[in-house]
Amino acid sequence: MAPLARARRRGGWWTDAGLRVFVGLLVLSLFCEASKKVTFNVPSKLEAGTLIGRLNLRQYLRTSDLISSSDPDFIVLEDGSVYTTNAVSLSSEKKAFTISLNDLQGHLQKKIHVNLLSHPKKAHKTGETVLRRTKRRWSPLPTLIMENSLGPFPMQIQQLSSDTAQKYNITYSISGRGVDQPPLNYFYIERETGNLFVTVPIDREEYPEFEIICNARTLDGYTPEVPLRHVIRIEDDNDNPPMFDPVTWAFNVVENCRAGTVVGQITATDRDEPGTLHTKLKYRIVGQNPIPLQGSYTFTIHPDTGSITVAYPVLDREKITTYTILVEARDMGGQPFGLCNTATVVIEVDDANDHAPMCEHSMYEAYVSENTVGEKVMDIGVVDKDSPGTPAWHATFNIIKGNEDGAFKIVKNPDSNIGTLCVEKGLDYERNKERKLEIVVNNEAPYFLPPNSRAVSTSTCVVVVKVRDMDEGPVFDPCVFFLNIKECLPAETMVGQYTARDPETGNSEGIIYRIINDPCNWITIDNAGQIRTTRLLDREQPQMQLYQCNVTVSATDRSGKTGTGVIVVNLLDENDNFPVIPKREYIICRDRQPVCLTAVDADLPEHGAPFSFSLPDRMIPQWKLTQHDENSAYLVPAENLPFGAYEIPVMVTDRAGKGGITEVRVIMCDCTTPSDCRYWPRVGPPVARQTPNVTLGLWAILALIGGSLLLLLILITLCGCCGAAPVSSSKHVCDDLANQNLIISNTEAPGEEVMDPNILPVKTGNMVTYDQGTLGVKTGGQESFEMVKGHQTLESVKGGGHHTLDSVKMGHQTLERGGYGQSAMDAYRYNYSEWQNFTHPRLTEEPIRGHTLIKN
Repeated sequence: MAPLARARRRGGWWTDAGLRVFVGLLVLSLFCEASKKVTFNVPSKLEAGTLIGRLNLRQYLRTSDLISSSDPDFIVLEDGSVYTTNAVSLSSEKKAFTISLNDLQGHLQKKIHVNLLSHPKKAHKTGETVLRRTKRRWSPLPTLIMENSLGPFPMQIQQLSSDTAQKYNITYSISGRGVDQPPLNYFYIERETGNLFVTVPIDREEYPEFEIICNARTLDGYTPEVPLRHVIRIEDDNDNPPMFDPVTWAFNVVENCRAGTVVGQITATDRDEPGTLHTKLKYRIVGQNPIPLQGSYTFTIHPDTGSITVAYPVLDREKITTYTILVEARDMGGQPFGLCNTATVVIEVDDANDHAPMCEHSMYEAYVSENTVGEKVMDIGVVDKDSPGTPAWHATFNIIKGNEDGAFKIVKNPDSNIGTLCVEKGLDYERNKERKLEIVVNNEAPYFLPPNSRAVSTSTCVVVVKVRDMDEGPVFDPCVFFLNIKECLPAETMVGQYTARDPETGNSEGIIYRIINDPCNWITIDNAGQIRTTRLLDREQPQMQLYQCNVTVSATDRSGKTGTGVIVVNLLDENDNFPVIPKREYIICRDRQPVCLTAVDADLPEHGAPFSFSLPDRMIPQWKLTQHDENSAYLVPAENLPFGAYEIPVMVTDRAGKGGITEVRVIMCDCTTPSDCRYWPRVGPPVARQTPNVTLGLWAILALIGGSLLLLLILITLCGCCGAAPVSSSKHVCDDLANQNLIISNTEAPGEEVMDPNILPVKTGNMVTYDQGTLGVKTGGQESFEMVKGHQTLESVKGGGHHTLDSVKMGHQTLERGGYGQSAMDAYRYNYSEWQNFTHPRLTEEPIRGHTLIKN
């Protein structure tokens, strides 16, 4: 196959002469079906590896397993390309050879006669200059070496020649991989001639290509040529057979599958050069075990992909469980001279559910005592031809008739196809003395039948169960009694009756009842089976978390046999709660936005929302209610409603008409947001009346400060003006302290020397004066006198006794109310000049450690 590879490699590397002439190549100039002749126009000289033309081989023979040429100088590829294997010269301007096409399977053969005609030489006119291109010998084509060549070695493979050798004495040298780099000494060159030699056979799979550096130098070391990179390629030889990895393949296929079902795919690899016939593999089956009876293999394999499929729908696991086939892979497109290798493929046939299970017997009979639960009745065996332990073998049992009340069930043994019939519920001899069960048997997996086969018929069996009579205790009917009790019923109220009977006699005489389990303690039962409540039951009580309770009751007959029943007590809801508003206090700021009143009801929803809200008639002018949704309403104040706290009774009614009043406290506050409200509600229960709230503004505060300063200024002016006035002689204070005696002035009462009632020393924290009806308060920590001009609020003290501010409080209150106590103040009215005459001489007194020194 070296000529073929060489032809492929040199397809684009023609000589200059071939490039000049072969541009006008005609692929197929004439085709005659009768003679099957083809003519190509080619140059008179053809080098090895030159493409002659291309034929459409399918026009001659649809499938060509073997393509050959009668002339060894030419080769034909599978795509119809015709190449030269050696240099060919058409001396007689004509050459012919024959191409043979063979179909080995169909035993067909076709021949194509190929004629080669050389181009006529072009005549040049006299004097015409013909331009000829000369080839540079320093740039040769890549060198080709046949893989594993037999030599003899060393073997010349190329000659390098420099065009400057005509002028200089040139010496040649090479370097690179295969020369002075590993692998070493594979190539060398003669210094004087430029002949390039290979020394050993080369394996292409190990070294597919070498690139060496060629240098041309003169004797004095001058380099007239640029160093040349010369490529040496190793031509592939078909020296590697196809290899399977692994050698043994295993696949599974289900029985009764159709023809064409894919079993699996195997692949082989070839180390030879890809894209050549050396690596073009063909697969085929060369053996099968067990040997097919009809001579045809049970499986087929795709020759190109290696995909294994079922050839005939004859797979039956119950007959053959495993197939072993031998698969061959051959290169060179499967031609007989190609290298080959084989692999073993083991195909396991998986079980399909193509056999229905069958009961061992068609009729069974058994005896069971009444009122027994969980007792084994009998075993039912099943036979199945499918693979044991698979879903296609495991049986399923279904009672299709006679078990409408669920009194029986079948328990299957997972390790065997045996079903055990058991009693799930106690049987009653008095009701039914015999039970007839019809049982059908199937598989866990669905049925998978061969093509064009009939449906599988399922197996059934009949089991007759006879009930033995037993003496049994009382029986409650029903066994579970549902009792509904309304809430809030008085204690000892009869709410129902639950009785048992003797199954043999059918009556309830002589049966005693008692409660054996009552976790809620809601009911009692007497010997007549009457049920009564133990206490008043309210669903809304905190301890009533569950509204249903299961009570177990027993019944005992005269012989001591007992039976049990269950009373399911349901506590029903009654509309015994009216809706209320949980939030009782709200704040409305100056923007007078309405507040949302939301109500809740402790009863169930059928006794709850929607709620209706209403106000008493006396509150309607000031407040208004607007329904928001079924649970809430907006409370809207009137526009002119003053600030204050209000108690509002709101009537809320549920959907059933049950309602109640909730007192809601609303604070009308002079604020921006409710959190800024500074209203302090009074301590004690709220009252439904207005509480005024007075707030002083900035100008009012400034007016009070200015008035206080003005009053102080007037007082200082009066004191300054009156200081120069003569002391009245009509009334004076008797001064018996002419000798500068010390008088204690920090006592609450005056001394014995001070007898004038105009001077009242009072020890207090405040001094209250009324100047022409105006109230003034002065705070001080020393002694002070309470002076009254025009009106005096102190009560008279009998006998000139001392006076305190306690007596002033009533006078203060009477001034606010206006008129009350006027006669008392008139009795103590004095002339202002007399008071001044008394106080003026003491303005010059000097205090000495809490005492007053009065100078003469």
